Amino acid sequence: MQKIGFIANLDKLGVGEVTLELARWLEQRGVEPLILKSNAVKLGCPWWGAEPETLATANCVLSLGGDGTLLRAARIMAPWGTPILGVNLGHLGFLTEIEVKELFPAVEQLLLGRFRIEERMMLASYLERQGSQKQFWALNDVVITKGAFSRMLRLEVYIGPYYLDTYRADGLIISSPTGSTAYSLSAGGPLVSPQLQVMILTPICPHTLYARPLVVPAEQEIRVRVYTASAEVMLTVDGQQGINLIHKDEIVTTRASFPARLIRLRDRSFYSLLREKFREGG
Repeated sequence: MQKIGFIANLDKLGVGEVTLELARWLEQRGVEPLILKSNAVKLGCPWWGAEPETLATANCVLSLGGDGTLLRAARIMAPWGTPILGVNLGHLGFLTEIEVKELFPAVEQLLLGRFRIEERMMLASYLERQGSQKQFWALNDVVITKGAFSRMLRLEVYIGPYYLDTYRADGLIISSPTGSTAYSLSAGGPLVSPQLQVMILTPICPHTLYARPLVVPAEQEIRVRVYTASAEVMLTVDGQQGINLIHKDEIVTTRASFPARLIRLRDRSFYSLLREKFREGG
């Protein structure tokens, strides 16, 4: 039996109704719906609820919401290798593949196997503090930033074993190629094709004229040591997970051992998508 998973942003208007309607539609066609357990409880259908390891048994997972929902779905499902189809019920929808009005015909194509998989590089990041380590995954970026009333940070950066520089800045963005169209771009970073395997370092409001974005090979390890006299320093992952940083914390980032596997139903290039979405955003 085929299985289709769901990860939904139920805070968006109409997402809950669409999720339930599609789940019933699939069940009528002999397809087992699996809904992320926290979503299923909120929707009042716990019998369809599934933990991530069970969702991983699905043929694919639908991300229902917007780009933020897809980022969350990627962090949950990428370690399992489960393909994700992004469905946009939000605004710009740069990462999502289809709009909600296309949902049912698109799922029919999925069930017939008429799609391709595009792999996107994921980031693996570790917070090292006094001998302990906490791990994060990211599809877009890992960001170190100061609080609203903090002084500027001093960020000591190493690429592999080599010292790069000590940035005096409001923060630093470490981005994947996918994330090059997000926060990194707004901070002056380059647009990077998702076909490349690289990481982009983009300082936020650096207090030196020569500090510029830097692109490094994905197999390198970027180590950032944080020096700050303020407690208001934050590490954020894909703009969704956050943890407060303290003096001399170290953040180590490199390419994850697995990619995010995104389902593509259309034959369109990254460059045509740039043209289309930036025109809409403008």
